[in-house]
Amino acid sequence: MGIELYYVILGMLILFAIFDLVVGVTNDAVNFLNSSIGSKAAPFLTIMIIASLGILSGVTFSGGMMEVARKGIFHPEFFTMPELLTIFLAVMITDILLLDLFNTHGLPTSTTVSIVFELLGAAVALSLIKILSNVSNGLALWDYINTAKAMAIVGGILLSIVVAFASGAIMQLISRLIFTFDYKERLNRYGALWGGVAMTAITFFILVKGSKGATFMDAQTVAWIKGNSLTIMAGIFTVSAVVFQILLSVFKVNILKPIVLIGTFALAMAFAANDLVNFIGVPLAGLNAFQNALASADPMNVTMDALSKKVQSQTFIMLIAGAIMVITLWVSKKAKTVTETEISLGQQDEGMERFESVWLSRRIVNLFDSIFHSAKNITPPAFRDAVARRIQPLSETTHVSQKEKPSFDLVRASVNLMVASAVVSFATSLKLPLSTTYVTFMVAMGSSFSDQAWGRESAVYRVTGVLTVIGGWFMTAFIAFVVSFIAANIIFHFSVPGIAGLMIFVGVMIWKNKKRHEGNEKTKEEITIYHLEKVDNFQDSVSDTFDHLAHQLKGIRESLEATFDALFEQDLDTLREHRKRVKKFQLATNIIIANIFKVLRLLQREENRISYNYYQIIRRLQKLSDGHRDTVIRSTMHVANRHKGLLPVQIEELKDIKTVFLDILEQVEKAFSQKDIVDCNHIGAQFHYLRELVDDYNANQIERIRSESSKTRLSIMFYAISGNCVMMAKQTVKLLEIFNEAFPLDDPKKACK
Repeated sequence: MGIELYYVILGMLILFAIFDLVVGVTNDAVNFLNSSIGSKAAPFLTIMIIASLGILSGVTFSGGMMEVARKGIFHPEFFTMPELLTIFLAVMITDILLLDLFNTHGLPTSTTVSIVFELLGAAVALSLIKILSNVSNGLALWDYINTAKAMAIVGGILLSIVVAFASGAIMQLISRLIFTFDYKERLNRYGALWGGVAMTAITFFILVKGSKGATFMDAQTVAWIKGNSLTIMAGIFTVSAVVFQILLSVFKVNILKPIVLIGTFALAMAFAANDLVNFIGVPLAGLNAFQNALASADPMNVTMDALSKKVQSQTFIMLIAGAIMVITLWVSKKAKTVTETEISLGQQDEGMERFESVWLSRRIVNLFDSIFHSAKNITPPAFRDAVARRIQPLSETTHVSQKEKPSFDLVRASVNLMVASAVVSFATSLKLPLSTTYVTFMVAMGSSFSDQAWGRESAVYRVTGVLTVIGGWFMTAFIAFVVSFIAANIIFHFSVPGIAGLMIFVGVMIWKNKKRHEGNEKTKEEITIYHLEKVDNFQDSVSDTFDHLAHQLKGIRESLEATFDALFEQDLDTLREHRKRVKKFQLATNIIIANIFKVLRLLQREENRISYNYYQIIRRLQKLSDGHRDTVIRSTMHVANRHKGLLPVQIEELKDIKTVFLDILEQVEKAFSQKDIVDCNHIGAQFHYLRELVDDYNANQIERIRSESSKTRLSIMFYAISGNCVMMAKQTVKLLEIFNEAFPLDDPKKACK
C-alpha cells in the first residue's frame, strides 16, 4: 500500500470522528440530563443551555485524557504508521456500529468500555499478525499491549459500578435523613451549609483535580492551583454558603434548583473532559502518527516512538469537537430515547414499567428482602421508627397534576449530580477513562434504592432493568473486542477492497438501525396515546378514557380482521406479525386500567360518589383483550403447526360471524370516539343475532363431528373462535352500556336495554 492510501484513511478517521461525536453524545446525553429533567428543576430549554455550556467548558480539560488513545492500551513504539492507522480505522468503524446499535434500542452503553476494548481487539489483531509473520523481533503479545494500564482501566471501570452505586445510596440516605421528603422547612435551616459543601466538592474535583488536564492552563497556573487548593476550597464554601443563605432568606428561592442546574453543568463538564477521548482520541492519535511519519525519512516503516511521549492537545480542536457535541445534543431524537431508560428505572412512584421481571431479579429482590428483614429484627424499635419517619415518602395527595409531577425530587437529583461529577472528575484527574455511563447510571440507581423507589410493586422490574443495562455493558466489551479484531484483520489483509466492504457494511447497518428506530418510535407513539398524564377533573378523565377505549377497539378490530383472513388463507407471515403485536395491545390495556385507578383515587380524595360501572370497565376490557389474544395465538399456532386448514363450510360460517362481530366493534368504537350513540337498540339486536348465528353454526359443527368430516383440532379451533367472538361482543356491548350511563343521552329511546 502506498502513502496515498493513508491520506485517504486519515481523512476517513476525521470524518468518523465527527460521526462518532454524534452517536457518542446521543448515547451519553443520558449521563448529565436525566437528573435535571427527571426532577423538573427548570424548563427543558434552560437545562439544555446549561448542559451545552458545561460541554464547551469540559472539552478544554480533556487534554490529559487524549494520551489514553495514543499509549494507554498498547505500546506505540512497536508499531509503524500503517499498522497504527489500521488499528485506528478498525476501532472507529466498530465504535460507530456499536454505539448506533445501542442507541437504536434506547440502552445507554459505555463509550469508554467500547473504545478501550476496540483498541485492545485491534491491537491484539495486529500484534498477532506481526508475531505470526515473524517480524516481531522476538516480542510476545504482552510486550505489544500495555497490560498494566489496560488492566488499571478495566479494573477502574468495574470498580466504578460498585463504588458509584454505594456512593449514591449512602449519600442519598444521609441527605434524606437530613432533609426528609418534606424538605422545604429543613432547607431553610441548614440548606445553605449543605449547598456550600456540594459546591466545594464539585469545584475540588473539577478545578483542582482536573486542572492538570486543561489545555488552556500552563504549568505555573496548575502548580498554583494545586498549592493553594485548601484556600480555594475554603473560599468557595464560604461564598457559596453565604449566597445560598441570601437566596433562601431574602429571595425565598428553593436553592436545590440552582444546585441541580450547577450540578448539571458540572457533570456535563466532567463528561466532556473524560469522554471526549472516546470520540476524537483515536483520530487525533492517527493524525499525530501520520504527521510524525511524514517528518521521518522512511514514513512507511518508522516506528511511532513519538506517540509514547506527552503531546499537547490543541484547544481549538477541542472547542470544535465541543460545538459538534452541543449541536447533536439539541437535534438528536435518539438521545431522548436513551434518556427515558434511566428516568423510568428511577421514578419514585409506581407506573408502567419498561422491563419485565426475570428469575435473577426475583432472586436478588428476595435476598435483599431477607437481609433487610433480619436487620430490622435486630434494630432497636425506637431507632427504627425514627429513621422510618424521616425516610417515609410523602403521600401522593401532595400532587394534583400528574403531568407536572417529577419522576423524583430535587434532593435526589442534586445527590445524583454531585456524586457522579465528583467520581468522574476524580478519575479524569488520574487519567483513567472512567465510564461516565456506568457512574451516572449506578449513582442514580443507588440513590433511587435508598429513596425506596424500588418498592414491593416495582423492585423486580427495576432490578431487571439494571441487570439488562449492565449485561449490555459486558456485551459491549465482548462485541467491541471481537468486531474490531475482525475489522483490523480485514483491513490489513484485503487493503482497499476490505475497507470498501466494511464501509458498505457500516452504511447498510446504520440505515437499518435508522428504520428500526423509526419503527420503535411509531410503536411508542401508539402506546403513548393511552397515557393519561393529567388527572384532575373527573368528567374530562372519563371522556379521555373512552377516547382510549375507542382507539383500543379500533386496533383490536383491525387486528382480528387481518387474523381471520390470514387463518382462512393459512398466511403464517401475517399471523406471526399480529401475534407480535398482541403484547402491545396487552400493554395498552394495562395502561388504560392504570388510568382508571388514577381517576378512582381522584374521586376518593374529593369524596365524590364512585360509579360502580366505572370499575366494570376494567373487567370488561381485560376479557376483551384476553379474547383477542387467545384468537390470534390459537390461529397462529394452528397454521404454524401445519394442521389441516378449515373446511370451506367452516370458513363461510366464520366469515358470517366475523362480519356481524366486527360491525358491532366498529359501531361501539364510533360511539366512543364521537361521544354519540346512533342506535343503541340496533347494536343490542345485532348481538342477539350473533348469538343465534353462533348457536346455529355450532349445531352444524356437531353434525360435522358426527360425520367425521371435521377432525378434533378443527372442531376445537372452530368452537374457540366462535365462542371468543360472542364473548368479546358481549364485553363490547357492556362497555357501551357503561358509556351510555357516563354520558346521558337526550333521547331515552337510544338507551341500551
